Amino acid sequence: MSETVAPASAAPAPASAGPPSVIRVGLSRAAFETRMFFREKDAVIFTFSFPIVLLVIFGSIFKAELEGTGLNVSQLYVAGLIGSAAMTGFQNLGIGIAGDRDDGTLKRLAGTPMPPAAYFVGKALNTLLVSAVQVAILLAIGVAMFELELPSALSDWLTFAWVFVLGVLGSSLLGIAVSSLPRSAKSASAVIAMPFVVLQFISGVFIPISQLPEWVTRVASFFPLKWMCQGFRSVFLGDGGATLELAKSYELDRVALILGAWVVGGLVLCLTTFRWKGRRDG
Repeated sequence: MSETVAPASAAPAPASAGPPSVIRVGLSRAAFETRMFFREKDAVIFTFSFPIVLLVIFGSIFKAELEGTGLNVSQLYVAGLIGSAAMTGFQNLGIGIAGDRDDGTLKRLAGTPMPPAAYFVGKALNTLLVSAVQVAILLAIGVAMFELELPSALSDWLTFAWVFVLGVLGSSLLGIAVSSLPRSAKSASAVIAMPFVVLQFISGVFIPISQLPEWVTRVASFFPLKWMCQGFRSVFLGDGGATLELAKSYELDRVALILGAWVVGGLVLCLTTFRWKGRRDG
C-alpha cells in the first residue's frame, strides 16, 4: 500500500516591510535639501554673503575700545552676527516652507509614505549644516580682520556647541511653525523677514544689549536670539565682556534653560499649527 506523502511545508512569508525609519528618511531628506540649496547659486551667494558684508561694514566702521574690557566694538559685532547667522533658519525655513506649501510641494509629500517627522528632520539638519558654514566663515573673518581670539579651553567650545545646536534647532522649529502664518508665498518675505530684522536690533546683534532701553530688552528676552548672542559672547569675549551684560554675568544656566524651552515649545508649535495644504486647498 502506497504511503501518503505529506505536503511540503509552505515557505515562510517574507516579513512585511514596516514604515520607513524617520531617522533614515530624515537623513536622506537632509541630503536632498542640501543638494537643492547649493544648486540655487543666487540663494547660496546671498545667504553666505549677507552676514559677511554686515560684519565687514560694521566692524570696519565701529572700532572703538570698550572701556575696561580689553575688547573693541568689532569683536562684539562678531559674536552678535554669529548669533544672527545661527538663527537664519527661522527666516529661511519660514519663507521656503511657505513657498513649498503654496506651490503644492507639501501636499504631494503628504501623500507619500514618508513619515511627516522626516520632513522636519531633513529641514533641521540642512539648517544646522548651512548655519555651521556661515559661522565658520564669520569666525575666520573675525580672527583675520578684527583681532578676535578663539578660545583655547575645551569648556568654551562645549559651550559654543550646545548654544549653537539648541539655538539653531529652536529657531528652525520656530521658522517651521511661523511658515503657516503667510497667506501665500508672495507675502512670506514681508511677514517673516521683518520680525527677524527687528529681533536683530533688540537682541544685541547691532546695538550692545546694555545700551538698549529696559522695555526693549524685556521684549527681546522672550525670544531665543538674545540668549544665543549672550551665549556666544561668553565664548568669544570671555570675562572682560561679562561687564557689558545686563546682569554683569553671562547667565549660562539661564541661556540653556530658555534655549531648551524654545526647542520644546517650537516642536509643540510645529505639531499643532503646521499645515500641509495651502489655504486655498481647504
